[in-house]
Amino acid sequence: MFLLSGILIIIVGFAIGLNPLLVVTVSAFVTGLIGHLDPVAIVSGLGKAFVDSRSIAIAWLVLPVVGLIESRVLRERAQRMIAQVHAATTGRVLLIYLIVRQVTAAFGLTTLGGHAQMVRPLIAPMAEAAAETHFGKLPDKVRYKIRAHAAGTDNIGVFFGEDIFIAIGSILLIRNVMHQQGVEVEPIDLALWAIPTAIMAFLIHGTRLLLLDRRLKREIALDAETAPVEEAGQ
Repeated sequence: MFLLSGILIIIVGFAIGLNPLLVVTVSAFVTGLIGHLDPVAIVSGLGKAFVDSRSIAIAWLVLPVVGLIESRVLRERAQRMIAQVHAATTGRVLLIYLIVRQVTAAFGLTTLGGHAQMVRPLIAPMAEAAAETHFGKLPDKVRYKIRAHAAGTDNIGVFFGEDIFIAIGSILLIRNVMHQQGVEVEPIDLALWAIPTAIMAFLIHGTRLLLLDRRLKREIALDAETAPVEEAGQ
């Protein structure tokens, strides 16, 4: 039972807001030491897992992409393009991205999107430009909310879409865990069972995005009403 103390460390660490990497590392060390592993073996295992995940290579590949996008002024061009489409709203822009992200992830193309290479330089600015076209200048808290919804849309699209692809890591992990427990299941069966969940995720979050424009309008109107009062108080 003491081996489960690592899980307790993760729960407490996340609850009090410590650095996630530090919490996971400490949890791994404590679990390894309780399991009578050599400290050198623990460090070696962490290093092997880090290298196998290709985290270093991915970071160096993303940086040039972001730099190229910023240098070519694609951010501003995307904003101008969306501003010219009067029918485009923040909710509709994000809904279209949700569809694209979820469908491409279902075919295993999970790297086509992402926060660094897609949301920050393109999707979030386009969503903000759509809001500015309809509501004018945006307060900072509204702008941050739009960015948060853009990032959340990317997360939901890829998370619930990728499990439909039979060769994704999560499907293989589920299959291996169930195989170790004596339950035989094929990847195609897991992928098929992921389809209803993906559909429900799309319907729920898609509805939230369609209602987002109303919430933004109310918040902007409320901010406009409270601004003169605050200025008078100062």
